[in-house]
Amino acid sequence: MEIVTLEEMKNYLRVDFDDDDELLKSLILAAEQMCMDVARCDEVSKFAEEKNSRIAIMYAVAYLYENREEADHHQLTLSLRSLLFGIRKEMF
Repeated sequence: MEIVTLEEMKNYLRVDFDDDDELLKSLILAAEQMCMDVARCDEVSKFAEEKNSRIAIMYAVAYLYENREEADHHQLTLSLRSLLFGIRKEMF
């Protein structure tokens, strides 16, 4: 199940070329897993139903795409925690 499609992500990033499609697909998968880990959710279908899941994934992909050379993963994780605070489980 895709929460965010490649086309949605390209639109969000305003990317109108196909050269980075494989990179973006990889970043979408990585961002989904990162967001699910932050939210402490292990089911994609349940995570997809949460109201901030899509925007958190798109934010993470955009951050990773735009900051490929110097991404601060700690700062990204803190931002995702803020976005996903309302759905974050106390523990798995």
